[in-house]
Amino acid sequence: MTRVLVSGGTGYVGRFIVEHLLAHGYKVTVGGRSPPPPGFFSKDVPFVPLTLDPDLDQIDAFESVYYFVHAAFSHVPGKYRGGEGDDPQGFRRANIDGSVRLFEAARDAGVRRCVFLSSRAVYGAQSPGTELTEDTEDLQPKPDTLYGQLKLDTEQSLQALCTHSFIGASLRVTGVYGPAGPGRQHKWQSLFDDYRAGRLVVVRAGTEVHGDDVAGAVRLMLEGEPARVAGKVFNVSDVLVDTHDILSIVQDATACPHSLPPPVPLTTFNAMATDKIRSLGWTPGGMARLRAIVTGLAAS
Repeated sequence: MTRVLVSGGTGYVGRFIVEHLLAHGYKVTVGGRSPPPPGFFSKDVPFVPLTLDPDLDQIDAFESVYYFVHAAFSHVPGKYRGGEGDDPQGFRRANIDGSVRLFEAARDAGVRRCVFLSSRAVYGAQSPGTELTEDTEDLQPKPDTLYGQLKLDTEQSLQALCTHSFIGASLRVTGVYGPAGPGRQHKWQSLFDDYRAGRLVVVRAGTEVHGDDVAGAVRLMLEGEPARVAGKVFNVSDVLVDTHDILSIVQDATACPHSLPPPVPLTTFNAMATDKIRSLGWTPGGMARLRAIVTGLAAS
C-alpha cells in the first residue's frame, strides 16, 4: 500500500482526508503536535510528531513516505481569517516558513507528490458577481486578509519547489461541512441551536463543499496524470447557499415552528468555478448531499 503522511490529520478537514484515503486503500500516517485520541479514526493510524517550526529539521518524519498532504495550519482557535490574533509575525513564520521547510524536507526525503490545502481566501474582494477562476490572466488574486495572503504565498512557494520528481498541487477550498468526528460539534451546531430555540440568527451566504468531496479532490492530486496536476492550483467548491437554505432543511427535518430568516440575494456573490478539477473526474455531491447531511445532523 502507498504510504501518505497527512499533516493536521486530526483537524476538521484533515480527518475527512485521512478517512477517505484509508477507505481507498492508502496506508496513512498522521503528523501533528499530539496524537489522535483512541477511536478518533475508523482504523488505528500511525502518528509522527510534526510542527510548523521552520527551525526544526523534520526530514525523519518523511521516511518511507510516498505522498505528503499538508492540511496543518497554525491559528487562533476557531479562526482562520483573523487567525493571527495579536501575533501576525508568528502567524506568518509558522504558516509560510514552517510549511516551506516541510515541503523541502519532503522533497529531500524523496516524497513524490505534495498536496497543499489552500483557501478561496486567496481571491479576496472581487467585483460583485465575478466568477472566481484559477486563470490569473482573467482574474488576479487580491487577498484582503493575512490568512489569504499566507495561503497564496505558500501556494507559490510550493510551485517554485516542484520538479519532475516532486509534484506539487494546491487546492483552494471553500467552506467545508459535514460531521465533525467523535466528541466534536459540526460547524453549524450553534446555528441550528439558535434557530430551534427561536433566537436571532446571523443571515449570510457562502459556498460549501462536503469534507469527503475535499478528500476526493486530494486523492485526484495523488493519482492524476502528472502533467495535469504538477504546479497547478484547483478550486474546490460545490454549492452556493444561504442561511435560509440551510435552515429550511432543518425545519423540514425537525418540524421546527419558528419562521425562517429571509433569503439572501445570491446574484452578487463570487461563486468559484470548478471546471478545471471536474475535468479530472471530480464530482461532488451537490445539493442532494448537502440536504442529506444537514437532515442527519439536524435529526441527531
